[in-house]
Amino acid sequence: MLTDLALPRLRGTDGPAPGPAAPGAKPPTDAVLLARMADGDRLALQVFYARHHVRVFRFVLRILGDRTKAEDVISDVFIDAWRQAGQFEGRSAVSTWLLAIARHKAYAVLRRRTHDPIDEEQAAAIEDTADGPEATLATRDRSAVLRRCLGALAPAHREIIDLVYYHEKPLAEVARVFGIPENTVKTRLFYARKKLGGLLREAGLDRDVL
Repeated sequence: MLTDLALPRLRGTDGPAPGPAAPGAKPPTDAVLLARMADGDRLALQVFYARHHVRVFRFVLRILGDRTKAEDVISDVFIDAWRQAGQFEGRSAVSTWLLAIARHKAYAVLRRRTHDPIDEEQAAAIEDTADGPEATLATRDRSAVLRRCLGALAPAHREIIDLVYYHEKPLAEVARVFGIPENTVKTRLFYARKKLGGLLREAGLDRDVL
């Protein structure tokens, strides 16, 4: 269980992570935290979790579209990070390694619910253009429109955009998360930007919002 490792509960996951270290104290690097975790240091795990859980949660949530399932996946991700800390080889950024674990687990959940009718309802909701006052107000909001357009992308394209623009990952790191060649990432990013650009134009927004 996650609580057995003394991790904080996932509350307010959309909010910022806990504040920085006290003035004058140099925060440990991710690599140092992993080394300490490999030695069984649970405080290092607490710091590692606080540093990364918000971004990883949002990444998983964009894949699953279900907060409860995303929280369950996040628990598994950090348990795996604790157990596999000693296996990190430094061939990518620690955050990239963590996102790769998260993506693998999120897609395992998707495979288990392939025939779940809720998925169809969620897909319909993404494309819903109801003219109610709340929907109209949201449509006028650039952020809401961008989220809706992102939600209309194919999952692989949505993840590429997410990793490149939100997580600010270089293409080589994105390739490691996906486990595919960098040239394939470039191709997917090209088509993802093209598709998203078209959706944004249809929604009345410039592609410059990217």
